[in-house]
Amino acid sequence: MRGISLGRLATVGGVLAVLTLILTARIGYLQLVEHERYRAMANDEHWGVMRLEPHRGAIRDRHGNLLAASVATYRVLADTSKVKPEQITRIANTLAPLVNQPVEKLVTALATPPQPMLPADGQKLGDNTKITYKKTVLAERIPYTTGPKIEALGFLGIELERENVRVYPEGNLAAQLIGIVGRDQRGLAGIEADYNRALAGQTGQVLYERDTTGAEIPLGMRGVSQALDGSDVVLTIDRYIQRLVDQEADAAMTRHKADGVTIVVMNPQTGEILAMTTRPAFDLTKPNLNDPKAQELIRNRAVTDMYEPGSVFKILTMAMALEEKLVNPNTTYVDRGWVRKWDRDIVNWDGAANGTTTMTRLLVKSANVGAVWLSDLLGSERFYRYVYDFGFGRPTNIDLGGEAAGQVRTHNDPGWSPFDLATNSFGQGINVTPIQLITAVSAIANGGKLMQPHVVKQIIGPNGTRTFDPVIVRRVISEETSKTLRSMMVEVVNEGTSRAVIPGYRLSGKSGTTQIVTGRAYSDDQTIASFVVFPTDNAPFVVLTRVDRPKDSQWGGQVAAPIARSIVERLLAYYRIPPDNVKPGGLG
Repeated sequence: MRGISLGRLATVGGVLAVLTLILTARIGYLQLVEHERYRAMANDEHWGVMRLEPHRGAIRDRHGNLLAASVATYRVLADTSKVKPEQITRIANTLAPLVNQPVEKLVTALATPPQPMLPADGQKLGDNTKITYKKTVLAERIPYTTGPKIEALGFLGIELERENVRVYPEGNLAAQLIGIVGRDQRGLAGIEADYNRALAGQTGQVLYERDTTGAEIPLGMRGVSQALDGSDVVLTIDRYIQRLVDQEADAAMTRHKADGVTIVVMNPQTGEILAMTTRPAFDLTKPNLNDPKAQELIRNRAVTDMYEPGSVFKILTMAMALEEKLVNPNTTYVDRGWVRKWDRDIVNWDGAANGTTTMTRLLVKSANVGAVWLSDLLGSERFYRYVYDFGFGRPTNIDLGGEAAGQVRTHNDPGWSPFDLATNSFGQGINVTPIQLITAVSAIANGGKLMQPHVVKQIIGPNGTRTFDPVIVRRVISEETSKTLRSMMVEVVNEGTSRAVIPGYRLSGKSGTTQIVTGRAYSDDQTIASFVVFPTDNAPFVVLTRVDRPKDSQWGGQVAAPIARSIVERLLAYYRIPPDNVKPGGLG
């Protein structure tokens, strides 16, 4: 009997020992291995977190005018699991005038059966799972002053959610440049994306103790980390000039039935972009990101798209030859109307043989043969050194995303031939962006300095103001060369591009007509018409106009020059620049 009892005791003891070991091991596992997980679960149950959203900074023009700003509004939500059926009509009738929605629409929304929200990771609802229901959106962008009125009604199941929305006081002004913001208030394109970190600010939070129902314990512990509001970004853009070029771009699209228009206005002394627009554009106030063409419309083609600059490039080839003192304005060459290079003939755009021609007349006549003659004087090494010095074949480092570097094939590259040097001299076989071209031309306008273009002037935030000063990249040509070439370009406008002439003013300019490559050959009827122009002395601005595939005329002097003239006329008045033939005291 005693033996049996001892055996049973031993068995029971053994079982208890095993259970004790298992329990000890489990407790050890939970405390050592699973400690962090269970502590996190406990904290999640015990502590609640509420995000404090910062106010997104504004985007302003150089004079402080608002271009984009965030406004606090409300979304009105309904948890239909809490809405009593007998209250639906009363709620709908009361809310309708406050949220500007039809009563019938609200009744339908409030009567929608509640939809449970499944737990994360697709788990099934268990017996102990706390069921939450999807909320129905009744209205959005409700004015901030209306929110308290709705809240005061005290309707069960009706909730308010604060949201910031982006508004544009100037409408679609500078749409591609400003860019867009997503529903989460994160920048998706343009300045909104490129300067999102500064604009967005930093999120704060409230950490509070909560009870088993999830409600905050009135006298519980509470910690607050305040949100840091976003900074205002002040652009170099001038609202008046931007409105002007936007209107001119719209008119040009219609007038010339063009595929696209790009206009850039730059201060050559500082590198500041005063205006930048491209067409076609998108509706900044109601962007449709589901549109398959949205990406194309949002893209800022002034910095992303490359093209052959055509005859505008001849002034840069001339700048190189003048700087190397290989020619002066009166140097002559014999223009037979054609030249043979690498077993291929190059002819003047108009087929004319100009005979003995000065350098000034070369630019006036926009002679391809003359540009080739200059490139022969320069040689490939010097020519391409200047091409790079003028900023081609590399990004300008403008403070905008998506900038293309352009394409330049030099004498050191495989497949290059002397024919490339010849055609590059008059702007064929080399690809540039509009921002590269206007930056290079600005070096002629400002006395020879290549400036880094930029569109942001200041960032003004809670921690102070950061100002972006002009940056001189390098000196490309001398002041003497710049002055000489500017005078030569006055003759180009007066004699070669009459549609750009403004009586009483000395303007330096050059047109370009780029044949577009279709297949493996240049098209005879599809072109890009362009023009660059600026006041000859102490220019406060340079204007670049580009029209893609105009249908009424192919030529830069006929299509792009009048657009630039219209802009320059109003800019001269805006800057109060008197005519060159007016001196203090009267006409002189």
